[in-house]
Amino acid sequence: MRPGDLPKGGGSLDDALGTGLTDVMRRTGAVIGGLYLIEEAEPMLRLVALCGLPVEFARTWQRLPLTAPVPVADAIRDDRLVWIGSQDEMTRRYPVAAAVLPYSFTLAAVPLTGAGRCWGGIVLMWSGDHPPQASPRERGHIMASARRLARLLDDAPRPPGFPEQPRVWPLDAVCHPEQTGMAAADYLERLPEGAVALDLEGRVTFVSGAAARLLGRPADQLLGERPWQALPWLDDPGYEDQYRTAVVSRTPVSFDALRPPDQWLTFRLHPDTSGISVRIVPCGRRPSGTAAPAAQRPVAAPTGRLYQLVHLAAALTETVTVRDVATLITDQILPAFEAQGMVLSAAEAGRLKITAHHGYPDDAVEHLDALPLDTDLTPAGQVLASGVPAFFANPADMARSHPRAPEISGKQAWAFLPLVITGRAVGCCILSYDRPHTFTADERAVLTPLARLIAQALDRARLYDVQHRLVNELQQTLLPRALPALPGLDVAARYLPAGRGLDVSGDFYDLLRLDDTTVAAFIGDVEGHSIAAATLMGQVRTAIHAHATAGAAPDEVLSRTDRLLADLESDLLVTCLYAHMDLAHGRLTLASAGHVPPLLLKPDRRGRILDIEPGPLLGIGADVRYPVTATPLRDDAVLVLYTDGLVEKPGRDATDTTSDLLKHAAGTDASDLGHLADSLIRHTWPTGQYTDDVTVLLLRATHNHVTGHGS
Repeated sequence: MRPGDLPKGGGSLDDALGTGLTDVMRRTGAVIGGLYLIEEAEPMLRLVALCGLPVEFARTWQRLPLTAPVPVADAIRDDRLVWIGSQDEMTRRYPVAAAVLPYSFTLAAVPLTGAGRCWGGIVLMWSGDHPPQASPRERGHIMASARRLARLLDDAPRPPGFPEQPRVWPLDAVCHPEQTGMAAADYLERLPEGAVALDLEGRVTFVSGAAARLLGRPADQLLGERPWQALPWLDDPGYEDQYRTAVVSRTPVSFDALRPPDQWLTFRLHPDTSGISVRIVPCGRRPSGTAAPAAQRPVAAPTGRLYQLVHLAAALTETVTVRDVATLITDQILPAFEAQGMVLSAAEAGRLKITAHHGYPDDAVEHLDALPLDTDLTPAGQVLASGVPAFFANPADMARSHPRAPEISGKQAWAFLPLVITGRAVGCCILSYDRPHTFTADERAVLTPLARLIAQALDRARLYDVQHRLVNELQQTLLPRALPALPGLDVAARYLPAGRGLDVSGDFYDLLRLDDTTVAAFIGDVEGHSIAAATLMGQVRTAIHAHATAGAAPDEVLSRTDRLLADLESDLLVTCLYAHMDLAHGRLTLASAGHVPPLLLKPDRRGRILDIEPGPLLGIGADVRYPVTATPLRDDAVLVLYTDGLVEKPGRDATDTTSDLLKHAAGTDASDLGHLADSLIRHTWPTGQYTDDVTVLLLRATHNHVTGHGS
């Protein structure tokens, strides 16, 4: 069977996917690999196959939103190979992921793009001494393997499964049958230094007699155990992290540790795809620069939990809205602590208002919503008053102090986390379980500081949401509620602000009905994204509206508006394009104040960029004239007005972008102007990550008016 082919005679799709993953690792020399599939129902990325890494290490990465700031999500979204050549590059491009992976490695992520859909992606990692650039051979193997696995998924008779835990696949090591295990053991026993073998999970699989003597523990008490769990003097996150570094980076690691009372030992870890070989050498006295022994430092949570907290803390700093916070809790915190339910409440007017929930029926949410801050129906009031989390392993624990709470929620275990900032109640976060759950000491140790981080994120997000709502309301008052309907004219508009928080879009547009067969359309952009810019935008719209409806010609409309802005003594400048459309006679007259040129699309799917001589920006204040351009307006021709946010992209000339946009527009069906407007925006900004506000106004003269011109 070729790697990546569906096995015949009882082989499963999961087997074929795992075989394909290990095959690409062997071909490219990768030491760690993971295969993600997209859960369409969520949609989420689920890690289904893992090789070269313990499942515990991948806990943070087992379920990821498609929007997560990680390489595999970017590879899937952009349908391309993502290559990270160093830890520095990882930190620069993916700071949240780098916070949990402070190791030296090289990484690649590639999508599994099949026939008409993407199934997921593959992540591959190499040791820290791998060259920062991928070789052509590596790229070829990676892309070919991704295509092969995608075809396998396309052709599978049934969709793939999604196990609760990823299946771990071994990467076969080189084996020399003639070298017996006994001979190797005899060789190691003759050495004065200690020798220990660990599997990738960190468990001892071999220990020499010298190693047992140096460690002060019989071999049978070490086999199958993790050293930092079997030996109290190695029970320190710093020592466990050395092991994690060796596993992830696949590079040798060395550290010193004190075996009480006074024996210093040097540990040298040599990792490969099957495990870690450890050399233990006595070093006499404490080496210079060595940290204090674990016994002299406070006990900390296990390293895995600490990195989990670091990851969640970094992710919380990137949340913006309350919805972002709730999504992160649902997508990352619940899986990390194996919880099934969540209720996030915010303190408002003396009550706990539920802002988000997951895994609860509607009737339970109704009972729990808007409880007083000092409620005794649930432990929420108690934890908010004390600021101390409360953990309940089963309904009996809960019923002792709050007898009604278990029956209301229907859950079997709970963690009530108070969201408090400097004594001020922000809200409460409840994690719940469908089965009884005993909270370990390290879970409590991580959830307690995590509650404070959630509180800060929720407080910040609520402030943002309030500001954003106010800005949005202000924005809506400055834009037309609806464009007027006029026989003989089809219209479509799109307005997409790029600003966040208190940023207000400077784009504006409007359509004015001057009489039964004449309209004026204008579009523009005020410099900046401030409240002052929004105020000026409203004044410009009002001025243009007044001058246009008073019968001023296009150049006079702009000249008078320019003089008004000069009188207002604003420091901001404004671009504007004014179009006067005479539908009865088929004439289009335009004047521009430094605005990007419009497009004119003809019914025969030909188009052109209108050559308009621009005048100065509005607000200059000099006694200037604005040149006028006139052109025929044929039936069914489409006039495309837009702001510079549509065509100005970082690193690309706007003239080239505009020409490319014209070519796309001319080849697109224009029967539905709304569809055409959306297509223009998607063509320039396929990912929707606008760097500036984007506004598009499309107008088409139709046959439904009195005509005095040919077609």
